[in-house]
Amino acid sequence: MSLRVLTVNIHKGFAALNRRFVLPALRDAIRAVKADVVFLQEVQGGSPSRDARSAGAYAGSHYEFLADEVWPQFAYGKNAVYPQGHHGNAILSKYPILQHENHDVSIDGHEGRGLLHCTLLSPVIATPVHAICVHLGLKEEHRERQVELLHSTIDAHVPAGETLIVAGDFNDWRSRAHRILEGRIGLREVFVHAYGRAARTFPAGLPLFALDRIYVRDARAHAPYPLPRAPWARLSDHAPLAAEVGL
Repeated sequence: MSLRVLTVNIHKGFAALNRRFVLPALRDAIRAVKADVVFLQEVQGGSPSRDARSAGAYAGSHYEFLADEVWPQFAYGKNAVYPQGHHGNAILSKYPILQHENHDVSIDGHEGRGLLHCTLLSPVIATPVHAICVHLGLKEEHRERQVELLHSTIDAHVPAGETLIVAGDFNDWRSRAHRILEGRIGLREVFVHAYGRAARTFPAGLPLFALDRIYVRDARAHAPYPLPRAPWARLSDHAPLAAEVGL
């Protein structure tokens, strides 16, 4: 059996440059991938901002709107809080989420960042599957510290031999975090191992930078799952990534 996983930074439900509110179209595109587990970043968790309301935004949490009727299990980790609401990471799952915890990795009061760790009940293996949704900072010095926090989180909460999937927006445009994640933590990036380099995902309309990743550890197999360019280039500032992970 394999799990199909999808990761995408949904930019709070807006297209690039905040010109259009596209959450309903995003829901359609995400559903079309038929993923078992979805890793989301920049998900609105409460009431939408004034700009979103004026654009006809959904009034509730975006992760519930996206999960509706397809992913019965979901978890949310609040990262950034502001007067109009808050946003963070979310994981949607077709399989039971046994437990979840959001680890705050914000650095010195700068951008709110987090690691959302969910433990999933697999239908085919005795041990759980661990899913960590990641959104790292824009500054390299912050990312270095956040990767160390990711390392310590995995060491403390993911037993050796249990399948681990780490996916999300790493903002690692110079691949410095990648060397640590592979060399010290033992994570394998799906696209790097298939094609020799990470997939370019930003900006979505003309991707130049490899900011988003899907890493696995202790999986039987893994392979990229190709996605069409349309309609994704019009739905966020990041392109999505998908993969099949064998259990």
